[in-house]
Amino acid sequence: MNEVLNDLFDYKNLKIYQSPDSFKFSLDSVLLAEFVNVKNKTKNILDLCTGNAVIPMILRTKTNAHIDAIEIQDLIYNLGLKSIKYNNMDNINIVNDSIKNIDNHFNKKYDIITCNPPYFRVNENSNVNESESLAIARHEIAITLEEIFAIASSHLQTGGEFYLVHRVERLDEIIILGNKYRLNVKVIQLIKTKEIRKPTIALVKCIKDSRMGIKMNDIIVIEELKTYQNLFKEEI
Repeated sequence: MNEVLNDLFDYKNLKIYQSPDSFKFSLDSVLLAEFVNVKNKTKNILDLCTGNAVIPMILRTKTNAHIDAIEIQDLIYNLGLKSIKYNNMDNINIVNDSIKNIDNHFNKKYDIITCNPPYFRVNENSNVNESESLAIARHEIAITLEEIFAIASSHLQTGGEFYLVHRVERLDEIIILGNKYRLNVKVIQLIKTKEIRKPTIALVKCIKDSRMGIKMNDIIVIEELKTYQNLFKEEI
C-alpha cells in the first residue's frame, strides 16, 4: 500500500499516515473531534470506526483521559498505529477487529463514545465503490447504523455521551435509533461547505438515559474558516 505522511490540518506538530490509493481521512472526522465536549471528569473514551485514528489523536490534545479505538480494516488500522507511534501517543489503545467483537477487547463503561461511521446503506441499487477498502469505509457492509447505536448504548454509562457525524438526510433515523437505544439526541450541529449550499453533514450529541429535547445550533459554514480548533467552544 502506498503511504504518505501529511500534516493533520492546522494541528501543530501532528502528522498522519494516509494512503492516496485506498484511504484518506475526511474533514468530517476533524469536525467530530472538535465537536466533542471533553470535561475534566472524563476518564474513558472509545472511538468506533476509528480509521487511521484521526479522532483519538485530536482528542488526545484536549484530554489525558484513557482512549480506546477499534478499526476493522487491517491496512487502515496499521496506518493509525503508525500515526499514533509517530506522534508519541502510545497511550491511545487501538485494536484491529470488527466493532461487533468489541466485547473481546473492552469490557468497561465509557464516559464518551465517538463514531464517524459508513454513511450509506447497502441495497440492490447501491453504487458501491469498486475498492473494497473504500466500500467498507463508506457503505454499511461491515456494520449498520442501528448496530452502532446498540453497541454504543451497551458500552456507555448512564449519562454518558455519544457523538456521531452523519449525513443530514439520515437525521430522522438517528433520532429514532437514539430513542430506541436510550441515547436521546440532545444537540444537532449542521455543517455546510459553502454559504450558497444546503447543509449536508450533521454532528449529533446523544446522552444515555437523558430527558428528551433537542437543541439546534446555528449552521456553520466551513468555506472560509482559517482553523477548525475550538470551533464549537460556545456552541455546545
